[in-house]
Amino acid sequence: MIRRIAFAALGLLAAALPAAAQTWPSKPVKIIVPFGPGGFTDVVARILQKELAPALGQPIIIENRPGAGSTIGTDAVAKSPPDGYTLVMVSTTHVISPHLYKKMTYDPIKDFAPVMKLVEGPYVMVVHPGLGVSTVKEFVALARKKPNEIFFASSGNGSAQHLVGALFMQMAGVQLTHVPYKGSNAAMQDLLGGQVKLSFVGMPNALPNLGKLRALAVTTKKRSPDLPDVPTMDEAGVKGYEATIWLGMLAPKGTPREIVDKLNADIRKVLADPEARKLMRKAGVEVATSTPEEFQALMERELDRWGKVVKETGATVN
Repeated sequence: MIRRIAFAALGLLAAALPAAAQTWPSKPVKIIVPFGPGGFTDVVARILQKELAPALGQPIIIENRPGAGSTIGTDAVAKSPPDGYTLVMVSTTHVISPHLYKKMTYDPIKDFAPVMKLVEGPYVMVVHPGLGVSTVKEFVALARKKPNEIFFASSGNGSAQHLVGALFMQMAGVQLTHVPYKGSNAAMQDLLGGQVKLSFVGMPNALPNLGKLRALAVTTKKRSPDLPDVPTMDEAGVKGYEATIWLGMLAPKGTPREIVDKLNADIRKVLADPEARKLMRKAGVEVATSTPEEFQALMERELDRWGKVVKETGATVN
């Protein structure tokens, strides 16, 4: 009798999960952006917020929690209830930080349910015109004459911008001084002011500031359609250099697959709309959606790749 009651209870629990997923969402959904306002990830998150909220039928709240190479905001999601109401938009930084921080409070793969990859795009190497260089070769020549005298800004220790710069230093054979900020927007402000002379920025930060800054190269294998006259880093003389930024959505581990699948499907529909794609292109990225399994595989590959970069470059956090 007791065993029958126990099995019946388990059956009811199993049946309740899909039912709960069918009612999702019944309240606002929060997306944590583990970077500061105005940065690359934040820009994309707010475009998605506007387009996705009507599809879900609930408000979407964006909460910025920057710091420690995106680990502060991401940790909050790892510890959130797995009910689909707290998500995190991660970038390439998500698979870089574990190699730089000795005490991680979560596993970047095992503690999350991947929802999907969203977009991808290049970084742009931009310099302040006061530096007096117009090409990557000129920059490298100057940097070799003045080791550690040129400051390069990033969105923070352990950020993708940090590692992209570290990889450039290694492959170009130059020594620069890294200056971490609390977000790419803050870094951009000091770059515009001339306090720092170089940064590797996402297209959303690069495009509005060209004219005030000089774009020397993009970091992807192919030139960007938004900057067709700007060479790739490989074309500019740093042979073999490649770094692509991607953004994706994660939920806490244990989030019902039905919720993950619904969220994936709704985001795909939203990002398939020509207007949404236009907004993303305007922000400097291309829509590049995936299945949860494809995003999981990408994170695993990138975790391994950037681990090797950290080891080879000797990059550290201050």
